[in-house]
Amino acid sequence: MSDAPSLEFRDDVVALFPGQGSLHGGAGMEWQSPMFWEIVARVSDAARVDVAKLLIGSVDEDVVRTDRAQIATFALSIVGYYDLLALGIKPRYLLGHSLGEFSALVASGLLTVEDGARLIGVRGAAMARAAAATEGSMVALMGADEGARDALDGLDNVWVANINGPGQIVVSGTRAGLDDLLARHKELGWRRATPLPVGGAFHSPLMAPAQSELDKALASVEWGATESVLISNVDAKEHVSAHEWRELLSRQLTSPVQFADATLALPDTVTTSIEMPPSGVLTGLTKRIRTFERQLSPATLVELEGIEL
Repeated sequence: MSDAPSLEFRDDVVALFPGQGSLHGGAGMEWQSPMFWEIVARVSDAARVDVAKLLIGSVDEDVVRTDRAQIATFALSIVGYYDLLALGIKPRYLLGHSLGEFSALVASGLLTVEDGARLIGVRGAAMARAAAATEGSMVALMGADEGARDALDGLDNVWVANINGPGQIVVSGTRAGLDDLLARHKELGWRRATPLPVGGAFHSPLMAPAQSELDKALASVEWGATESVLISNVDAKEHVSAHEWRELLSRQLTSPVQFADATLALPDTVTTSIEMPPSGVLTGLTKRIRTFERQLSPATLVELEGIEL
């Protein structure tokens, strides 16, 4: 967006960029922006995938696959962000969840749309291959008793993958490891354990084979500069340099997503959160982590265009 740099930053606003778990079939039906839908074609060309078909002509089963879900989620988030800028709202703070960090980096100007798409294409394909090499998945755990988190350390082939809030985490593991967890979760101190419909054991050591491929891709792109503030999933700290983000995006493949701590790292002066499409999941998570005066999660382009701040 050519005039985006001339907009004044809103220091009281954070834009939230969702991960692939937020996507559902037909998620783009209500987001066909007259001004910015052409971004989908740019992403399609860069990633060599028909992203418009994934966003409009798909059902849930079509977008479960990691490589499809990641590129479609990214494209939709960037369309939503550009429409937000067109309203004159430019958040100073950008916070992504897993894949959403790539969306946040593009929104910040550190990466172009095309380079972001290419990186996600490499990342998604590499993660899918790593997942195929060792069958694994993920389980959401909720309702922790005292000591429940520590009890997970005694399990074989199970790793904490996402720390999404108080008493709510997601673990990755091999099939055998997760079957053991599902059978024993209550005795370990967790009231509920829900298998997730994902294609692999993400953010765990089982994703290590994907790192070398992503590292090569990260080294091949040109990085820009930014005045936005981005907070990393890996360490819940602010980072702005390309050198730092190359390392962080690589580490993120095998490290837990520290989303709760990253949300708490936002200063108290940030009073409004706006979740980019496909929206809903991160707004629900942040409500359990900290208090905002306003939390906006527009489900359609019309809802986004009705935002007044």
